[in-house]
Amino acid sequence: MAMPFPSTDAPTEGRDGNMPKFDDLDRRSIGEIADMPPALLLALQEEAAAETARVKRLKDRFEAALAQRYGSATEAERSAQGKTSGTVRIEDAGVVVIADLPKKVTWDQDRLAAMATRIREAGDDPTQYLEIAYRVPERRFGAWPDAMREGFAAARSETTGKPVFRLETRDR
Repeated sequence: MAMPFPSTDAPTEGRDGNMPKFDDLDRRSIGEIADMPPALLLALQEEAAAETARVKRLKDRFEAALAQRYGSATEAERSAQGKTSGTVRIEDAGVVVIADLPKKVTWDQDRLAAMATRIREAGDDPTQYLEIAYRVPERRFGAWPDAMREGFAAARSETTGKPVFRLETRDR
């Protein structure tokens, strides 16, 4: 099998003559990292995933501690201001604590569609009141008969996102 990338079987040493660790990557160029042996790239990817999980776990614990310490006080402040959501500020020993409780609004799509119909039937333009969006789930589109897909094809465009690479050992 032809390889479109150079073979890099030789280890690439890091600090103290050891194999590079995840923390060493900021001292290496992208090219140096790309030239590392595949087994080392796999190990570094696994180390990155473990570090990401560790940091997320620590961040979640820290945020839970902040909620425990300041939750009641910020909720009381929000209530005193007559708010059910939004941002409030309290002070704790000279440190300003800014607590945001975002508002999440959902709309019943069937009821909105009925309202749009009523507005249209009354002779008004529903787009003056509503944002109307049409979407076709890709799974449904793929399951349609060819004639149906052809009719919608001009309204469909496809782009790609950022590539993601995952490395595994052959025996997985």
